[in-house]
Amino acid sequence: MTAISTRLATSADLGALAPLFDAYRQFYEQAPDLVRAEAFLRDRMQKDESSIIVAESSDADMLGFCQLYPSFCSVIAAPIVVLYDLFVAPDFRKSGAGRALMLAAEQHARQRGFARMDLTTAKTNVSAQSLYASLGWQRDAVFYAYNKSC
Repeated sequence: MTAISTRLATSADLGALAPLFDAYRQFYEQAPDLVRAEAFLRDRMQKDESSIIVAESSDADMLGFCQLYPSFCSVIAAPIVVLYDLFVAPDFRKSGAGRALMLAAEQHARQRGFARMDLTTAKTNVSAQSLYASLGWQRDAVFYAYNKSC
């Protein structure tokens, strides 16, 4: 098994990161659009609107990523972070890359003073749910999530 390391992505990673982000979007039934994927990531990086953590093999192959967005929780009156994106390339699933990314995200959030991490996932994404539960994440049984296009 190859060793997996994690680190914050930089703009120099866009060439390797954009295809993974495009594959992530396709996983959620969006049409392939590599140009859009790269532009979206570039904008988040340039505007410092998110933190992107990448997982790499010892051969420097990018295996996956997670993206975190800062936010706030009015109820606890504290900053929180939303782990919005988590993706591992299909060939590297079950390699430990997803777990490494989740642990790196938690460390990142703790180091930056966030009080809590939130995430949502598809009801059908059972493998991700299993990972989250194994890392101590609690499923919300009180609130429903809603959204509406603008």
